[in-house]
Amino acid sequence: MAEKDSTAQQTALCDPDVRLMLEVRDGSASAFEELVLRYQSRIIAVLEHLVGNRDQAEDLAQEVFLRVYRARHTYEPNAKFATWLFRIVNNVAMNALRSRARRREQTVPFRPGDSQHFEALDDAIQVPSGQIPARRLDKLEMREVVRVAMESLNERQRMAVLLCKFEGMSYADIAAAMKLSPKAVKSLLSRARAKLREILEPYLQSGQMPALAGTPPAEVSQSGEQVEVPGEEKSPPKSNDR
Repeated sequence: MAEKDSTAQQTALCDPDVRLMLEVRDGSASAFEELVLRYQSRIIAVLEHLVGNRDQAEDLAQEVFLRVYRARHTYEPNAKFATWLFRIVNNVAMNALRSRARRREQTVPFRPGDSQHFEALDDAIQVPSGQIPARRLDKLEMREVVRVAMESLNERQRMAVLLCKFEGMSYADIAAAMKLSPKAVKSLLSRARAKLREILEPYLQSGQMPALAGTPPAEVSQSGEQVEVPGEEKSPPKSNDR
């Protein structure tokens, strides 16, 4: 027991948020309010990019903090506070996505919200070193391309990318948050980055817009309008003859 208390004390000394959560465990309402202020916008941003809906993300963030408060009496500082917190975020998000899949609910797709979070994804979608985009990139257009590219990832890949790029978590911390091994996280991120590069490189090099599943690719003209890709055959018009 003494060893466990010593580990908890060491973790608390290294992580000010752990100290706050220990105060919450002891009944401090102001410490809980401080944690909410520190993490609310970050949690909403991650959840919005996962569920694709701002209102739902805000509701889910409230559920996350409700779970944090309910767990206060049994809280043990065995990991960084952010790792423990985002494990709850992951659970809440995955439950919401499974529930939505059962209902087949239509939602607003992923949209990189503010510039800070958009820039955080930048190094996940860079072209290979040594290659320079063949044209000047329009930021609004690029955000739309990133949206389409992120939609190509499955939920676990997207969560791993968001925790890595938004929260700056290590493989070990992401693994703890997602209940995976560090090796599995490394594999998830590797596949996600490869998928993003596969989708984005044609756009970065030549302006070819990525297509959502089931739609043909398109290019962007100098005016920003989408045009047909040369060489793409149009489907012949349907005949009314039987």
